[in-house]
Amino acid sequence: MKKSHIRIYPILLALLLCTLCCAPAFAAASGGSGVADVVEKTWKDAAGQIKTVVDNVVFPALDMILAIAFFGKLALSYFDYKKHGQFEWTGPVILFACLVFVLTAPLYIWTIVGL
Repeated sequence: MKKSHIRIYPILLALLLCTLCCAPAFAAASGGSGVADVVEKTWKDAAGQIKTVVDNVVFPALDMILAIAFFGKLALSYFDYKKHGQFEWTGPVILFACLVFVLTAPLYIWTIVGL
């Protein structure tokens, strides 16, 4: 019985210390200086820059990577066809679908995000 008490007392002491030392933090309910207002203002200020960077850098980089992967997989599938006599469509079709999705994403992604 004493061994279990020896193990429980440090745990209870740690829980008591945690309860005494923690302080709740609440965002302001209204008034214009709350955390949510600051985050929304920052998002509104940076949204145009984020959209420009994503449209001009991220999507073209993804397009290039997927195009290289698509044509590489297409070539490998062709070589496998020449070797085994059966063309495997799964890999090239999935990569082509991803490429089409990423190529057309800038047209609709900003309406989903809300910009």
